[in-house]
Amino acid sequence: MAKTNNNKKKLSPEQRDELLKTLKARFEKNMKRHKGIEWAKVQTKLEAHTDKLWSLHEMEITGGEPDVVGHDQKTGEYIFYDCSTESPKGRRSICYDRKALESRKEHKPENSAIDMATAMGVELLTEEQYRELQKLGNFDTKTSSWIETPADIRKLGGAIFADFRYDKVFVYHNGAESYYAVRGFRGSLKV
Repeated sequence: MAKTNNNKKKLSPEQRDELLKTLKARFEKNMKRHKGIEWAKVQTKLEAHTDKLWSLHEMEITGGEPDVVGHDQKTGEYIFYDCSTESPKGRRSICYDRKALESRKEHKPENSAIDMATAMGVELLTEEQYRELQKLGNFDTKTSSWIETPADIRKLGGAIFADFRYDKVFVYHNGAESYYAVRGFRGSLKV
């Protein structure tokens, strides 16, 4: 499992340049995800927010393949989601949150989705965001992703995840302490 770089939340100039190059290539290859958005404006925003670049780097090195999926007209922020075909490889085999992790008596996973997302500076996709993502392509056809769980479900010990099967988005429940080799999480980030 890929480790996040928690020691320093700053990229070297080489890492920054390589990330921007990767993001630009992905942006240009997948124009249907962000119609009407210009890369030059996105890059200007990214260069002004190095903390967000660091978070995008974390998304990238854990297999998320982040890409621009929208632009918030009110705030001027660009919205990135993990757009890897399957749930990011470097974020699988994790339970939902810290409480779930601590509740396991044996065979504990290495981490939780909420803790990893927080460390990376991103948020888990909500159910609505997950459904929006699926309009841009077919994601999680062989894997699944934890999504933001409503407090009333979490209070009862559950958590929700989603996937795409039979041309439909399915949202399911599981015990928050469960973890599987094919379940990770997808993040969102506003820049």
